[in-house]
Amino acid sequence: MGLIRKASETPAPARLHVGCGQEAIPGWINLDSRVLPGVDRVLDVRDGLPFDNVSAIYAEHFLEHLAFEDGLAFLKECRRVLSPVGVLRLSTPNLDWVFATHYRTGPETPSDVKVHDCLQLNKAFHGWGHQFLYNRETLESALRAAGFAVVSFHRYGESDAMELRGLERHQTWEDTPELPHVIIAEASGAQSPSPLPQKALQEFLEAIHTK
Repeated sequence: MGLIRKASETPAPARLHVGCGQEAIPGWINLDSRVLPGVDRVLDVRDGLPFDNVSAIYAEHFLEHLAFEDGLAFLKECRRVLSPVGVLRLSTPNLDWVFATHYRTGPETPSDVKVHDCLQLNKAFHGWGHQFLYNRETLESALRAAGFAVVSFHRYGESDAMELRGLERHQTWEDTPELPHVIIAEASGAQSPSPLPQKALQEFLEAIHTK
């Protein structure tokens, strides 16, 4: 006769830390595309997430490393594997902050400053393997296009959910509540996907795929 599992022994729903690198979080399933210390599963999220009924997904400075179409597919996959009450927490560079702090214009701006700022701005876009930078509005639109019903924004390390507090590991910069250097979003609930602006999206995709 088999043993009856006590209610207290029921495994807790999985929590996924996507793109963990070498910053594994104890108690989470740490995922990365490379074999690194602390990584529990090596996988490419572009092939999907082999999980279901997940309670939380956390991805810090990860989304910007995916092409826009892959990023949207990843967000849809997150919505699919999360439980009805599960939460996705994302941290990604803020395009508005990058532009405001990296690019100075105007007739009084010296030529050497313009050259410097041009290089800095392009570094933010293309450095470190970045493929697409979001502003707050575009990230929210992408999350709603992925089928999330509720989207909220938070400060570094802060959350309404206890298990999502104090997770950020990346370096912080001086910024303000009005213009943070990263966008930290939490998404939950389910709804019919809200379409992205199709004309602008199609023009963008055609341009970036032109060879």
